[in-house]
Amino acid sequence: MNPNAIDILIIDDEPQIRKLLEITLQSNGYKVKEAPTAREGLALAASHPPDMILLDLGLPDESGHVVLQRLREWYTQPVIILSVQSSEESIVNALDLGANDYLVKPFRSGELLARIRSVLRSVATGPEDPVILSGDLQIDLGLRTVKKNNEPVKLTATEYSLLALLARNAGKVLTHQFLLRSIWGPSFIDQSQYLRVYVAQLRKKIETDHNAPQHLMTESGIGYRFV
Repeated sequence: MNPNAIDILIIDDEPQIRKLLEITLQSNGYKVKEAPTAREGLALAASHPPDMILLDLGLPDESGHVVLQRLREWYTQPVIILSVQSSEESIVNALDLGANDYLVKPFRSGELLARIRSVLRSVATGPEDPVILSGDLQIDLGLRTVKKNNEPVKLTATEYSLLALLARNAGKVLTHQFLLRSIWGPSFIDQSQYLRVYVAQLRKKIETDHNAPQHLMTESGIGYRFV
């Protein structure tokens, strides 16, 4: 995806942060719009929908979590949270409300750009793509098959469902609660041991070294991300 065709809206009340983000993004070919408040950000997003939103949670007129919730009533493009709030509760809440990623301030410009590229790649691929390629791994969502180095990988129905869900959301952190609710049902959202067992089994089958995974990444205390 060509950065010059990407419009990014920054919703952040700190002028210094907005300026830094503007310089970083524009120097890498992105188009930038800015809003210092929740009200202005929501209005700008509605009148000129961007391709991506960078959203601060500590806005002066409204919680960023509320802004995210309102955006997700209609806005389907990526939202990346940039916040000083580093608690597990805040991160999990934002991801459950539909954020594609979460960076804790202060962060490095290179990391932000890498996260933006990762999210944009997952959007460009699209959740309906029948075949997902990741290094030596091939997941055919239409045929429900998985291959590693062109060799079939035998998965149980639950293992495949978990891998397919993560792969469809490549680049996005999926929380423990979301995964448990989606695969096992709402009565299992506190049974995190199910996830640990199945992720461990998947890693043994799809990773070259299950102790140093390249596909199924752990976001400590939050969930998992398919790369």
